Amino acid sequence: MVPVSFAPLSFAGEELVLMKSNALYWPRERALLVADLHLEKGSWYAKQGQMLPPYDSRETLERVADSVKATGARRVITLGDNFHDNAGTSRLDPYASGMLESLTRALDWVWITGNHDEEMSRAFGATLVEELELNGIVLRHEAKRGETRPELSGHYHPKMRLKVRNRHIARPCGVVSRTRGKGDRMILPAFGAYTGGMDAGAPEILKALGPANQIDAVLPAKGKLVRFPLFREAA
Repeated sequence: MVPVSFAPLSFAGEELVLMKSNALYWPRERALLVADLHLEKGSWYAKQGQMLPPYDSRETLERVADSVKATGARRVITLGDNFHDNAGTSRLDPYASGMLESLTRALDWVWITGNHDEEMSRAFGATLVEELELNGIVLRHEAKRGETRPELSGHYHPKMRLKVRNRHIARPCGVVSRTRGKGDRMILPAFGAYTGGMDAGAPEILKALGPANQIDAVLPAKGKLVRFPLFREAA
């Protein structure tokens, strides 16, 4: 039973749940999907001489743990760019490393690699793959243009820019495309603490999900899923 405070999303014949944490929960699989953790991004910037608070990995992993607790998930599947670079696995502090090892021991954890961490040097006891197909849905880091199967991916860090009470805000969002006779496709919001974002309607995102009949940005709000049209095929 999906808690009523979560926003359900009908996708490729499955009921998925887009959470405020930017995770996507798949109830039938009891799987939590998270994209673009970018663990150790802060320490990577520190190596370049740009000092940021070095606690981004702890914050991100705590949010993963909270999302697991909220959903009762038994699996975690990441969608690439898990670490900000291949050497990030060696820079985790003992506390964050212990958190991650506890999570991978308790859960069926699968890392899908991305362009930032194609050669992850350590899997922390979890499974490491380039992509995965689960119940007919392809899980990968970057959307494959022209893909005809249902697909879940990350990479683009989509954000929806809104004007609320005379204030301009940007919120992480999902982007969903639908095409008649073909599979639904979705780009997940970035999950990591130090991840920026690209406008959900950017040409790069629309192109990655094409060709499509319609493309929408989706946001959870008060237990409902709010849609913002980004593209409609000409009649």
